[in-house]
Amino acid sequence: MNIAIFAGGAGTRLWPLSRKNTPKQFEKIIGDKSTLQLVIDRLVLDFNLNNVYVSTGKKFKDFIASHIPQIPKKNFIFEPESRDVGPAVGLSMAVVGHKHPDTPIAILWSDHTVKKERRFREVLMWAEKIISKNPNSLVLIGQRARFANQNLGWIEFGKQIGKIRGTKIYSFKRIVYRPTLEQAEEFFRSRTFAWNPGYFVTTPRFLLSQYKKFAPEIYEGLIKIQKAVERKSFEKTLEEIYPKFEKVSFDNAILERIDPKHISVIAADLGWSDIGAWEALKEALEVKSEENVTRGKILINDSSDNLVFNFTDQLAVGIDLEGMIVINTDDVLLVCRKSSAPKIKKIVESLSGTPNDHLT
Repeated sequence: MNIAIFAGGAGTRLWPLSRKNTPKQFEKIIGDKSTLQLVIDRLVLDFNLNNVYVSTGKKFKDFIASHIPQIPKKNFIFEPESRDVGPAVGLSMAVVGHKHPDTPIAILWSDHTVKKERRFREVLMWAEKIISKNPNSLVLIGQRARFANQNLGWIEFGKQIGKIRGTKIYSFKRIVYRPTLEQAEEFFRSRTFAWNPGYFVTTPRFLLSQYKKFAPEIYEGLIKIQKAVERKSFEKTLEEIYPKFEKVSFDNAILERIDPKHISVIAADLGWSDIGAWEALKEALEVKSEENVTRGKILINDSSDNLVFNFTDQLAVGIDLEGMIVINTDDVLLVCRKSSAPKIKKIVESLSGTPNDHLT
């Protein structure tokens, strides 16, 4: 099986640690390795890294080869500019599908954490088996919900249609994005929903056929790019075509439109968390609810349910704090309530084009 890891996001929800020139997937958010490096470590025990591809922005071309030297240089896919996930996934299908159109391929993301790594690899291999038998299909991998999360997409699955080593395979019904609290609580109680990490396994040929059906303008460009793979004209062709693609998410362009009969679901507890936002990172790192999660030189008293990260040599002191996010870097100090964390993205956008643009 081939694997495509996407590492191109700007990561504004993890600002000020994550910046446009040093995005979250390259930062050491957990321990002494970046989240991208941790993804590679997660895969290496059961998968051949010669079959792992990494998609990222062209501006990181000189950096990424030294950041993850285990990946062959020919396996990097560089997007000339950001056109959102719809074109990015299509580009990976075109490039990898040039030689391996019918080989199963897993789509993974670089800003997640997975605590049950062995289980994660097993589920990927089970999904590979399903696709090997049914190449004109797609397997969604869902994380069994731990609570009523409003900030994630949810996968609704139907009846059981199979089983692999005790793990049930379900039919697919729909995806619901960022539900209300009332909806999320209902989903959590129903046990017929799982969180959607965005992981899936399919084949390039099948997915490109869905681009042809639902995003024909993008498809036409992808086929031109695919024909140029391994030719001297590849970079020129990519530079000419890719920036003209519509900015569109993969879910809106393709996933929501695929006939549900072509999709199945594996819902498992992978210990998965999206750490693309500070409040999500706290939930992923905390051992018990409402404890403080800290990093760096911190002294915090009479406080609970805070995330305090200090990336400087200064001592950061907190007293009587509750439900706060405090991020201290060399040039920016962020202080906000956890409930206000979604506003960080707008703050970063407001700095663009101002004298503080360099801080974004």
